[in-house]
Amino acid sequence: MTLTIPSIHYLVILPVLIFFGASLALLIASAMWRRSVPLAFSTTVSVAASLAVVVVSFFQWHCLDKSGASTTIAHAVVLDGFSVVATAVIAVCTALSSLVARDWLRRENVRGAEYQILALASTAGAMLMTQANDLIVIFLGLEILSLGLYVLVALDRRKTESAEAALKYFILGGFASAIFIYGAALVYGATGSTNITTVSYFLGSNVLLKPGLLVAGGALLLVGFAFKIAAVPFHMWSPDVYEGAPTPVTGFMASIVKVGAFAALVRVMISGLGTQLATWRPIFWALIVLTTVVGAALAVPQRNAKRLLAYSSINQAGFILIGVWSADARGVAASLFYLATYAPVVVATFAIVSVMGGLGDERHSIESYRALARRQPWLGASLAVLLLTQLGAPLTAGFYAKYSVLASAVDAGGAPLALIALLSAAIAASVYLRWTVVLYAEPDEELDVSRVVVPTGTRITIGAGVVVALLFGVWPGPLATLAQHASVYFLP
Repeated sequence: MTLTIPSIHYLVILPVLIFFGASLALLIASAMWRRSVPLAFSTTVSVAASLAVVVVSFFQWHCLDKSGASTTIAHAVVLDGFSVVATAVIAVCTALSSLVARDWLRRENVRGAEYQILALASTAGAMLMTQANDLIVIFLGLEILSLGLYVLVALDRRKTESAEAALKYFILGGFASAIFIYGAALVYGATGSTNITTVSYFLGSNVLLKPGLLVAGGALLLVGFAFKIAAVPFHMWSPDVYEGAPTPVTGFMASIVKVGAFAALVRVMISGLGTQLATWRPIFWALIVLTTVVGAALAVPQRNAKRLLAYSSINQAGFILIGVWSADARGVAASLFYLATYAPVVVATFAIVSVMGGLGDERHSIESYRALARRQPWLGASLAVLLLTQLGAPLTAGFYAKYSVLASAVDAGGAPLALIALLSAAIAASVYLRWTVVLYAEPDEELDVSRVVVPTGTRITIGAGVVVALLFGVWPGPLATLAQHASVYFLP
């Protein structure tokens, strides 16, 4: 017997290799360093790896312009516009999260490079999910992403809430992974392949007289994805994990995980199961309604900033799902634009929550933000801009993002769905506006009104989030055009 090695286009998998290599380099350095690896060194490696991936993304885009979308490694990994843009967004958010984490680790006096090692490895898994063209590869990326996150959530060993959140995330995540791989097995049984392109070709050229196996497999795959994106009713872990995890880890989860999971979801449901629209669209319809309405409604009574943002992220996930429901080039472009703007904004939001948490990372009541804009105008104004962006206020990136997904739904015949989502946005508006009003309210004499120190790395992250929110709110054209081109390059 001869072992046939598939051809490998290394430019396609170079981003994953860079992050795995950086994680391995830090791991070896931690083993060989006499003392703990300096925090400045581990952060520099993480940021450098992220910038290197952004540069590689430009070369990948040039390759796309020249040769078009392609696959490699026995068609298991794909290079197309969607994967390139999603990978670049993940890399940028990883760099921003690393800067926030450095300041948090220094403030909490946590030594070692564990955060950077695990974050880099998890990011590599998220990138693999964006490039995967095979259900098994998606599962591998999902596990690589998740295993690092389970440990990151429990990074703060001094807090029992952190360990409890990690255990809950681990148990539910294990069930979700098992459900996903079972769904992949059923899809294989129905189509004879786990390759997404092959599955699409099979379903496009054959009629299944008894499609029950395929429907069950697709439903289980959707359950696995719904857990990762925290879609209702698979969202129960999200508020507790967001609250219990260290705040920089929460920001990392809210951005990188969302991008990776949604990229894989788009690949499977549109590229692989696109011929089965009549089957899975009603399921998505119900999922979107529940996610948008429940996420917004449960955010209203929250008084903890991290739990409020957890329910906010659930509502945002519902809006992104609308672009997937549309199942056309405009819907894919709208979802990609939404992800590209939401991810850095939510990292910046959690950066502010991190510095406001103070020593011990425990002060997260909304009331602790009272009169912040009066004490530190730039910090309060930055948080107000970030909150208004997530609300979808005009002249912010969130407005165009929400408009794009709603317009794609209307074009696809989903006007009632768009109307329900719009009503949920009105409910969520009360949450964001209430927090914004607290920022500019009169100070309370009983509360600590001392100024908070914002380290340099956190300042950079906050500034980047505000720039994204305002720049692409006033001038969304370049990023919207990029998302449209990426949807054209999307491998069907």
